[in-house]
Amino acid sequence: MVSHQYVFCLYLLLLVATLNGQAQGVPPAERVCGKWESADKRLIIQVYLEHSQYLAKLLWYSNTGGKPLDYWRDVKNPDPKLRSRRLLGMSLLSGLRYDKDSNSWEDGSVYDSTHGRYWNASATIDKKGQLRVRGYWHFKFIGRTMAFYRVS
Repeated sequence: MVSHQYVFCLYLLLLVATLNGQAQGVPPAERVCGKWESADKRLIIQVYLEHSQYLAKLLWYSNTGGKPLDYWRDVKNPDPKLRSRRLLGMSLLSGLRYDKDSNSWEDGSVYDSTHGRYWNASATIDKKGQLRVRGYWHFKFIGRTMAFYRVS
C-alpha cells in the first residue's frame, strides 16, 4: 500500500518539474514580454516583440486628475504634430534588442511624456523577477531606473 506522504511528494515533484519545463519553454529574450506594473503602482505597461525589437506601450496610469484615461494627450511633445495623441496606448519604450551575453535588453529609447523627452534605455530582469528599465543620457551612470513587477 502506498502512503499518502509518498503520493504527496510524487505530486509535488511532478508539479515542480512541470513548472520548470514551462519556464524553460520561454526563450530568455522573450522573458521581458508581458504586462508590468511599476513598483510605485502608478502605471502598467505591455512589453512586446515586433520586428526583432522590444517595445512597450502604456496600458494604465493613476495620475488622471479625475478625468478618463483617454482624455490625456501628449502635450509636452517637442513635435507639435504629436501633441494631440493620446497617452493611453502610446509607445513609451522602443528599439530594445536582446543581448544574450549580458542577458539584458539594450540600445533602446524611452519616452518621458511628463517632460516630452526621449532618453537612451536598457532593461534587465533581476533574480527576483523584477523588470528594471534604465533611462539615461548617453552614459548609463547618468540616469534613472524604474522597477516593475509582472502582472498576470
